Amino acid sequence: MKPVSYFTSMLLMTVSVSAGPFRIDIVDEENGWPVPLVELRTTHNVRFVSDNAGTIAVDLPELMNRETWFTIEGHGYGIAEDRFGFKGVRLTPVPDGKDTVKVKRQLPAKRLGRITGAGIFGESQRLGLETDWKEQGVFGCDSVQNVVHKGKLFWAWGDTKIAKYPLGLFHMSGASTMPRPLTSLKPPVRLQLDYFTDEKNQPRNIAKLPGEGPTWLNGFASLPDKDGEMRMVASYVKVKGFLQVYEYGLCVWNEETENFEKHLGLWNQSKDGGKPPSASNGHPARWTDKDGKEWLLFGDPFPHLRCEPTFESWENPETREALDPQKSVPTRGSSDEIKPHRGSIAWNDYRKKWVTIFTQQDGEPSSLGEIWYAEAPAPSGPWGNAVKVVTHANYTFYNPKIHPGFTNPGSPVLLFEGTYTKSFSTNQQATPRYDYNQVLYRLDLDELAP
Repeated sequence: MKPVSYFTSMLLMTVSVSAGPFRIDIVDEENGWPVPLVELRTTHNVRFVSDNAGTIAVDLPELMNRETWFTIEGHGYGIAEDRFGFKGVRLTPVPDGKDTVKVKRQLPAKRLGRITGAGIFGESQRLGLETDWKEQGVFGCDSVQNVVHKGKLFWAWGDTKIAKYPLGLFHMSGASTMPRPLTSLKPPVRLQLDYFTDEKNQPRNIAKLPGEGPTWLNGFASLPDKDGEMRMVASYVKVKGFLQVYEYGLCVWNEETENFEKHLGLWNQSKDGGKPPSASNGHPARWTDKDGKEWLLFGDPFPHLRCEPTFESWENPETREALDPQKSVPTRGSSDEIKPHRGSIAWNDYRKKWVTIFTQQDGEPSSLGEIWYAEAPAPSGPWGNAVKVVTHANYTFYNPKIHPGFTNPGSPVLLFEGTYTKSFSTNQQATPRYDYNQVLYRLDLDELAP
């Protein structure tokens, strides 16, 4: 055998090293849109998950140039079973190669992509794509709160994961964007958030209120005070143990320090005993009643408390009115009743009705991962005609939030997000990158039956 020259060996090594991964694009067979959060699993249990561009990069040596079976799990997107009951595809990965997998959407809502966390375009970037996307130092965000305040859209999240240690931020992280932050309502979603950061330019706590345990904020609103100054406000709870609330009160945003500060304590378990009073939590909605009186409604999803939309009314427990929210919602075309867990409501110009998106309590196939849409003539109801719009396979999707301001008035497009997490499910395997993060969905109301 003729010896291989040094030059030839180096050339072969360069070719081997420079060969890129095999690219798989997951697309909706109906419209060709990329589909994020679709998992492909090999017969030896290696998992690949599509990023916001619907892309997967495969570079395992044992798969290259070998016909490979990939089982597909798409949380509402899938493929037909073969004659043995398996749902998947056969592909042959080759270096620098490319293939496309078409999946069928099974429910009305379209998944647009993840809007928090790291590696949003991680698979694409391994292929030299989406190189302009900038990481923001956050690995996970729980349960969003939004409010437009002084010309900007303010965002806040509960417990937040970061890279440097398993314990992250436990006193709310926050960010801001323009009031309408998306340039396109089609995937891939590229929502760049301007986080509140510390001296090292890393995301920081924005609500470290006194007392042990995490601080969680809720019920965000921007309200005028008696002098006409707009004040950003929220309710707070202090938590210890496993979800045990021991204090509830009100807090106000300090414009100079860019932090929430305690404004008024309303209940403390050790001092007051019993249970906390009805709280101004959830996702507020503004409403004008038949007499022309304006109200700020607090609900999660349906209104359970209201006050006049002023700072002074909000801070005064005596001016608040408790409401009796609807306990269940009848489904479209059947006598079944769905019990809501959490969610939000909004007025919809296209439907000329109030609409809601909520998580079903004790749903199937996921106990807290089935999402429903319903309508009502008024925020108090009666809510009905519920339709399931999103499903998750043994995974949780809680605290969904409608974003009515992300679209033009009268648009048939309804956008909403929620927290995707294995918590409160029996699933022991967290989805890489996606777990404990916010995922955005699109519902086209003109495609729903009236």
